[in-house]
Amino acid sequence: MTLSRNAEDRVFRLTAAGSAALVSAMVAAIGVFLLLRAIPALAQDRANFLTSSAWDLSDPGRLSFGMAELALVTILVSAFALTLAVPVALGVALFVSHYAPRALAAPVARVVDLLAAVPSIVYGLWGWLFLAPKLAPVSQWLAGHLGWLFLFHHGAGDPPNLQTGRNLFTTGIVLAVMVLPVITAISREVFAQTPREQIEAALALGATKWEVVRMTVWPFGRSGFIAGAMLGLGRALGETMAVYLILATVARKFSWSVFDGGATIASKIALGAGELDVSHGVTAGAYIAIGLVLFVVTFAVNTLARVVAKRGAAG
Repeated sequence: MTLSRNAEDRVFRLTAAGSAALVSAMVAAIGVFLLLRAIPALAQDRANFLTSSAWDLSDPGRLSFGMAELALVTILVSAFALTLAVPVALGVALFVSHYAPRALAAPVARVVDLLAAVPSIVYGLWGWLFLAPKLAPVSQWLAGHLGWLFLFHHGAGDPPNLQTGRNLFTTGIVLAVMVLPVITAISREVFAQTPREQIEAALALGATKWEVVRMTVWPFGRSGFIAGAMLGLGRALGETMAVYLILATVARKFSWSVFDGGATIASKIALGAGELDVSHGVTAGAYIAIGLVLFVVTFAVNTLARVVAKRGAAG
């Protein structure tokens, strides 16, 4: 019996180790593939890849492309989405884990979790066909009354992306809805693990419910909440189809306004899908180069989130 158990343990250990090695090898293979395909295009790039916003792939012998503006659009729309999603996720997680009665907490948690099951393209269609027209008047009002702030500035006249609502403002709201279940689910589980003894001790000392949350629940779950927000950021950075459908691609120079159009790194790759055929070689390498950057950044953000979560659990 002992030998049989030892054999089963070895088989399980080897299977688990093999699965982990396989996943690691796949991630490494993807990274190597992207790097090898990007190098030829980067070698022929006449612009500075990191600081230029040029994008001219019409002549494979005279490529000129850079990711500066793509990176800025990606950063702004992701930051805007997190700014909207994080407070809501925190409130929902605390409500479900410590305020709501059980009969209400479970349905609310299920509804929020179901948001993660909605396909990205459905979010994109909803944002493009329904939300953007509804938010266009809101965008115009904000631009008219708060245009002195750079985030709400739209320049001279009303650009098409302000009139139609297909801008970073609408895109950020849709992304916020998409990352909300990710942040909420992780935060809810972390807050629910707060030691019951600490909560009861605080209540016994006369603390109110809010004081218990502020002095016991939040310090215990803070690192997990931050990790959840970072995982949400990773989701926002890499989102493609929803952004592709909503965000209008315009020639207007990016100006750090949420009413700008443009393209994120991921949506730019989707936009150029027709040029990614193997026969286009070096031209496709330009898109693969920005894909490599997105791959590295997303991997780094997700890894950092897990490190933060582990340190919080250890602390």
